[in-house]
Amino acid sequence: MTNTTNSSTTVNENPPTLRLVWPQWQGAGVESIRSLFQEVPFEEARRGYAVGATVLNAVLPAHNGPTALVPVESGNLGLGKQDGIEAKAAVVAQLAAALEVIGRYNPGRILTLGGECSVSVAPFSFLAERYGNDLAVLWIDSHPDVGTPASHYSGYHAMAVSVLIGYGDPEVLRLLPATIDPGRVALVGLHSWTEDDFPNIAHWGISSFHPDELRRSSQPLLNWLKASGCSRVAIHFDVDVVDSNEIVFGLGAEPSGLTSDNVRRVVADVRAVADVVGLTIAEFIPRQVIRLQQVLRNFPLI
Repeated sequence: MTNTTNSSTTVNENPPTLRLVWPQWQGAGVESIRSLFQEVPFEEARRGYAVGATVLNAVLPAHNGPTALVPVESGNLGLGKQDGIEAKAAVVAQLAAALEVIGRYNPGRILTLGGECSVSVAPFSFLAERYGNDLAVLWIDSHPDVGTPASHYSGYHAMAVSVLIGYGDPEVLRLLPATIDPGRVALVGLHSWTEDDFPNIAHWGISSFHPDELRRSSQPLLNWLKASGCSRVAIHFDVDVVDSNEIVFGLGAEPSGLTSDNVRRVVADVRAVADVVGLTIAEFIPRQVIRLQQVLRNFPLI
Protein backbone atom coordinates (compact mmCIF):
# COMPACT_ATOMS: atom_id res chain seq x y z
CA MET A 1 0.00 0.00 0.00
CA THR A 2 1.27 3.46 -0.85
CA ASN A 3 2.22 5.53 2.18
CA THR A 4 1.05 9.08 1.47
CA THR A 5 2.05 11.90 3.78
CA ASN A 6 1.62 15.64 3.85
CA SER A 7 4.02 18.40 4.79
CA SER A 8 3.13 18.20 8.50
CA THR A 9 4.25 14.60 8.93
CA THR A 10 7.65 13.90 10.50
CA VAL A 11 9.49 10.91 9.06
CA ASN A 12 12.69 9.50 10.54
CA GLU A 13 13.23 6.72 8.01
CA ASN A 14 15.75 6.83 5.19
CA PRO A 15 13.80 5.10 2.40
CA PRO A 16 15.49 3.97 -0.81
CA THR A 17 13.08 5.82 -3.11
CA LEU A 18 10.74 8.73 -2.46
CA ARG A 19 7.83 9.34 -4.81
CA LEU A 20 7.40 13.11 -4.81
CA VAL A 21 4.12 14.38 -6.22
CA TRP A 22 4.56 18.04 -7.06
CA PRO A 23 1.59 19.52 -8.96
CA GLN A 24 3.25 22.89 -9.58
CA TRP A 25 1.66 24.85 -12.41
CA GLN A 26 2.78 28.43 -11.71
CA GLY A 27 6.09 28.12 -13.56
CA ALA A 28 4.45 27.94 -16.99
CA GLY A 29 4.35 31.26 -18.79
CA VAL A 30 0.95 32.84 -19.26
CA GLU A 31 1.59 33.59 -22.94
CA SER A 32 2.27 29.91 -23.66
CA ILE A 33 -0.87 28.74 -21.90
CA ARG A 34 -3.03 31.28 -23.73
CA SER A 35 -1.64 30.39 -27.15
CA LEU A 36 -1.28 26.61 -26.81
CA PHE A 37 -4.26 25.51 -24.72
CA GLN A 38 -7.29 27.40 -25.90
CA GLU A 39 -9.82 24.58 -25.65
CA VAL A 40 -10.78 25.39 -22.05
CA PRO A 41 -11.06 28.61 -20.02
CA PHE A 42 -7.69 30.12 -19.15
CA GLU A 43 -7.90 29.60 -15.38
CA GLU A 44 -8.47 25.87 -15.88
CA ALA A 45 -5.89 25.63 -18.65
CA ARG A 46 -3.07 27.17 -16.61
CA ARG A 47 -3.69 24.62 -13.83
CA GLY A 48 -3.54 21.71 -16.27
CA TYR A 49 -0.11 20.67 -15.03
CA ALA A 50 -1.58 20.05 -11.58
CA VAL A 51 -4.13 17.71 -13.14
CA GLY A 52 -1.28 15.97 -14.96
CA ALA A 53 0.57 15.24 -11.71
CA THR A 54 -2.57 13.76 -10.17
CA VAL A 55 -3.20 11.55 -13.19
CA LEU A 56 0.40 10.32 -13.25
CA ASN A 57 0.26 9.34 -9.60
CA ALA A 58 -3.00 7.48 -10.24
CA VAL A 59 -1.91 5.51 -13.30
CA LEU A 60 1.65 4.50 -12.35
CA PRO A 61 2.23 1.18 -10.60
CA ALA A 62 1.83 1.15 -6.82
CA HIS A 63 4.92 2.48 -5.06
CA ASN A 64 6.43 0.31 -2.32
CA GLY A 65 8.04 3.26 -0.56
CA PRO A 66 6.74 6.55 0.75
CA THR A 67 4.88 9.10 -1.32
CA ALA A 68 4.97 12.77 -0.36
CA LEU A 69 2.91 15.64 -1.71
CA VAL A 70 4.48 19.07 -2.10
CA PRO A 71 1.90 21.67 -1.07
CA VAL A 72 1.00 23.91 -4.00
CA GLU A 73 -1.13 27.05 -3.90
CA SER A 74 -4.25 26.44 -5.99
CA GLY A 75 -5.46 30.05 -6.04
CA ASN A 76 -4.01 33.25 -7.38
CA LEU A 77 -1.53 34.11 -4.63
CA GLY A 78 2.00 34.97 -5.72
CA LEU A 79 1.33 35.09 -9.46
CA GLY A 80 2.82 38.53 -10.10
CA LYS A 81 5.97 38.97 -12.17
CA GLN A 82 9.03 39.90 -10.12
CA ASP A 83 12.69 40.19 -11.13
CA GLY A 84 11.96 38.81 -14.59
CA ILE A 85 10.12 35.70 -13.33
CA GLU A 86 6.38 35.13 -13.58
CA ALA A 87 4.78 33.94 -10.32
CA LYS A 88 8.12 34.28 -8.55
CA ALA A 89 6.64 34.43 -5.05
CA ALA A 90 4.71 31.19 -5.60
CA VAL A 91 7.54 29.20 -7.17
CA VAL A 92 10.08 30.32 -4.54
CA ALA A 93 7.75 29.37 -1.68
CA GLN A 94 6.99 26.00 -3.26
CA LEU A 95 10.67 25.32 -3.98
CA ALA A 96 11.41 25.86 -0.28
CA ALA A 97 8.51 23.58 0.66
CA ALA A 98 9.72 20.83 -1.70
CA LEU A 99 13.24 20.95 -0.28
CA GLU A 100 11.82 20.72 3.23
CA VAL A 101 9.75 17.65 2.33
CA ILE A 102 12.68 15.95 0.59
CA GLY A 103 15.04 16.74 3.46
CA ARG A 104 12.67 15.19 5.97
CA TYR A 105 12.83 11.87 4.11
CA ASN A 106 16.52 12.12 3.13
CA PRO A 107 16.02 9.63 0.28
CA GLY A 108 18.67 7.93 -1.79
CA ARG A 109 16.47 8.09 -4.89
CA ILE A 110 13.62 10.37 -5.94
CA LEU A 111 10.82 9.91 -8.47
CA THR A 112 9.14 13.27 -9.08
CA LEU A 113 5.74 13.58 -10.71
CA GLY A 114 5.01 17.07 -12.01
CA GLY A 115 3.89 19.61 -12.75
CA GLU A 116 5.91 21.78 -15.10
CA CYS A 117 9.64 21.36 -15.74
CA SER A 118 10.90 23.31 -12.75
CA VAL A 119 9.84 20.48 -10.41
CA SER A 120 13.20 18.84 -11.18
CA VAL A 121 15.14 21.66 -9.53
CA ALA A 122 14.61 20.67 -5.89
CA PRO A 123 15.14 16.88 -6.20
CA PHE A 124 18.09 17.16 -8.57
CA SER A 125 19.76 19.77 -6.36
CA PHE A 126 19.26 17.50 -3.35
CA LEU A 127 20.77 14.56 -5.25
CA ALA A 128 23.66 16.76 -6.41
CA GLU A 129 24.51 17.50 -2.79
CA ARG A 130 24.30 13.81 -1.87
CA TYR A 131 26.30 12.41 -4.79
CA GLY A 132 28.54 15.34 -5.75
CA ASN A 133 30.61 14.92 -8.90
CA ASP A 134 29.33 11.37 -9.39
CA LEU A 135 25.94 12.64 -10.61
CA ALA A 136 25.13 13.41 -14.25
CA VAL A 137 21.84 14.92 -15.45
CA LEU A 138 20.08 13.86 -18.64
CA TRP A 139 17.47 16.46 -19.57
CA ILE A 140 15.20 14.70 -22.09
CA ASP A 141 13.22 17.55 -23.57
CA SER A 142 12.41 19.26 -26.85
CA HIS A 143 13.53 22.53 -25.24
CA PRO A 144 16.78 23.48 -23.50
CA ASP A 145 15.23 25.27 -20.48
CA VAL A 146 18.29 27.53 -20.30
CA GLY A 147 16.46 30.82 -19.91
CA THR A 148 17.25 33.42 -17.27
CA PRO A 149 15.31 36.30 -15.72
CA ALA A 150 16.76 38.47 -18.51
CA SER A 151 15.14 36.33 -21.22
CA HIS A 152 12.15 37.43 -23.25
CA TYR A 153 10.11 34.49 -21.94
CA SER A 154 9.58 34.84 -18.20
CA GLY A 155 8.06 31.44 -17.41
CA TYR A 156 10.15 29.85 -14.65
CA HIS A 157 9.87 26.34 -16.12
CA ALA A 158 12.07 27.48 -19.02
CA MET A 159 14.82 28.42 -16.52
CA ALA A 160 15.13 25.04 -14.77
CA VAL A 161 18.44 23.90 -16.29
CA SER A 162 20.00 27.34 -15.80
CA VAL A 163 19.08 27.30 -12.12
CA LEU A 164 20.45 23.79 -11.64
CA ILE A 165 23.84 24.81 -13.01
CA GLY A 166 23.97 28.00 -10.94
CA TYR A 167 22.67 30.71 -13.27
CA GLY A 168 19.52 32.49 -12.25
CA ASP A 169 17.76 34.55 -9.64
CA PRO A 170 19.88 34.92 -6.47
CA GLU A 171 16.89 34.29 -4.19
CA VAL A 172 16.23 30.98 -5.93
CA LEU A 173 19.88 29.94 -5.94
CA ARG A 174 20.27 30.63 -2.22
CA LEU A 175 17.68 27.95 -1.49
CA LEU A 176 19.49 25.17 -3.35
CA PRO A 177 21.61 22.62 -1.46
CA ALA A 178 23.93 22.30 -4.48
CA THR A 179 24.27 23.10 -8.15
CA ILE A 180 25.58 20.89 -10.95
CA ASP A 181 28.59 21.48 -13.18
CA PRO A 182 27.26 22.15 -16.71
CA GLY A 183 29.77 19.65 -18.07
CA ARG A 184 27.73 16.93 -16.36
CA VAL A 185 24.45 17.98 -18.00
CA ALA A 186 23.23 16.66 -21.36
CA LEU A 187 20.20 17.96 -23.23
CA VAL A 188 18.65 14.93 -24.92
CA GLY A 189 16.21 15.32 -27.82
CA LEU A 190 16.73 19.08 -28.10
CA HIS A 191 15.26 20.55 -31.30
CA SER A 192 13.19 23.60 -30.32
CA TRP A 193 14.42 26.81 -28.72
CA THR A 194 14.24 30.60 -28.57
CA GLU A 195 17.13 32.41 -30.19
CA ASP A 196 17.87 34.65 -27.21
CA ASP A 197 18.58 31.67 -24.91
CA PHE A 198 20.13 29.13 -27.26
CA PRO A 199 23.69 30.60 -27.10
CA ASN A 200 23.74 29.85 -23.36
CA ILE A 201 24.19 26.15 -24.15
CA ALA A 202 27.59 26.61 -25.79
CA HIS A 203 28.62 29.46 -23.49
CA TRP A 204 28.05 27.37 -20.37
CA GLY A 205 29.46 24.15 -21.83
CA ILE A 206 26.31 22.00 -21.85
CA SER A 207 26.25 19.04 -24.23
CA SER A 208 23.20 18.44 -26.42
CA PHE A 209 21.90 15.65 -28.62
CA HIS A 210 19.44 16.25 -31.46
CA PRO A 211 16.79 13.54 -31.96
CA ASP A 212 18.43 12.51 -35.23
CA GLU A 213 21.62 11.58 -33.34
CA LEU A 214 19.72 9.05 -31.24
CA ARG A 215 17.21 7.55 -33.66
CA ARG A 216 19.15 4.37 -34.36
CA SER A 217 21.31 4.06 -31.28
CA SER A 218 21.85 5.51 -27.81
CA GLN A 219 25.61 5.14 -28.21
CA PRO A 220 26.45 8.86 -28.65
CA LEU A 221 24.79 9.61 -25.31
CA LEU A 222 26.34 6.57 -23.64
CA ASN A 223 29.78 7.69 -24.85
CA TRP A 224 29.17 11.11 -23.30
CA LEU A 225 28.05 9.54 -20.04
CA LYS A 226 31.13 7.32 -19.89
CA ALA A 227 33.39 10.31 -20.55
CA SER A 228 31.71 12.21 -17.70
CA GLY A 229 33.00 9.62 -15.23
CA CYS A 230 29.64 9.59 -13.44
CA SER A 231 28.11 6.35 -12.21
CA ARG A 232 24.82 7.93 -11.12
CA VAL A 233 22.23 9.70 -13.25
CA ALA A 234 19.18 11.89 -12.72
CA ILE A 235 16.80 11.82 -15.69
CA HIS A 236 14.33 14.60 -16.47
CA PHE A 237 11.65 13.47 -18.91
CA ASP A 238 9.54 16.25 -20.39
CA VAL A 239 6.78 14.42 -22.25
CA ASP A 240 6.80 17.00 -25.05
CA VAL A 241 10.02 15.42 -26.33
CA VAL A 242 7.84 12.69 -27.85
CA ASP A 243 7.17 13.47 -31.50
CA SER A 244 3.79 15.20 -31.72
CA ASN A 245 3.19 13.42 -35.02
CA GLU A 246 2.90 10.29 -32.89
CA ILE A 247 1.00 11.77 -29.92
CA VAL A 248 0.71 15.12 -28.14
CA PHE A 249 1.45 14.66 -24.44
CA GLY A 250 2.56 18.17 -23.55
CA LEU A 251 1.32 21.72 -23.75
CA GLY A 252 2.41 22.35 -27.32
CA ALA A 253 2.85 20.16 -30.39
CA GLU A 254 6.54 19.57 -31.14
CA PRO A 255 6.97 17.56 -34.35
CA SER A 256 10.12 15.64 -35.30
CA GLY A 257 11.08 14.77 -31.74
CA LEU A 258 12.10 11.40 -30.37
CA THR A 259 9.52 8.65 -30.77
CA SER A 260 8.16 6.95 -27.67
CA ASP A 261 10.20 3.87 -28.62
CA ASN A 262 13.33 6.04 -28.89
CA VAL A 263 12.74 7.39 -25.40
CA ARG A 264 12.15 3.96 -23.89
CA ARG A 265 15.32 2.61 -25.51
CA VAL A 266 17.47 5.56 -24.42
CA VAL A 267 16.30 5.29 -20.81
CA ALA A 268 16.77 1.50 -20.79
CA ASP A 269 20.28 1.81 -22.24
CA VAL A 270 21.24 4.44 -19.66
CA ARG A 271 19.80 2.32 -16.87
CA ALA A 272 21.95 -0.61 -18.03
CA VAL A 273 25.19 1.32 -17.49
CA ALA A 274 24.40 3.73 -14.64
CA ASP A 275 22.52 3.93 -11.35
CA VAL A 276 19.39 6.03 -11.96
CA VAL A 277 18.88 7.89 -8.68
CA GLY A 278 16.45 10.53 -9.95
CA LEU A 279 13.60 10.55 -12.43
CA THR A 280 11.16 13.36 -13.14
CA ILE A 281 8.10 13.10 -15.37
CA ALA A 282 7.04 16.62 -16.26
CA GLU A 283 4.80 18.81 -18.43
CA PHE A 284 2.01 16.26 -18.92
CA ILE A 285 -1.27 17.92 -19.94
CA PRO A 286 -4.12 15.34 -19.91
CA ARG A 287 -6.36 17.25 -22.28
CA GLN A 288 -9.20 14.72 -22.35
CA VAL A 289 -9.32 14.59 -18.55
CA ILE A 290 -9.45 18.38 -18.32
CA ARG A 291 -12.17 18.55 -20.96
CA LEU A 292 -14.14 15.92 -19.05
CA GLN A 293 -13.88 18.05 -15.92
CA GLN A 294 -15.54 20.82 -17.91
CA VAL A 295 -18.35 18.54 -19.06
CA LEU A 296 -19.03 17.29 -15.54
CA ARG A 297 -19.00 20.70 -13.89
CA ASN A 298 -22.29 21.37 -12.05
CA PHE A 299 -23.55 17.81 -12.48
CA PRO A 300 -25.68 16.74 -9.51
CA LEU A 301 -24.15 14.72 -6.67
CA ILE A 302 -20.62 15.77 -7.65
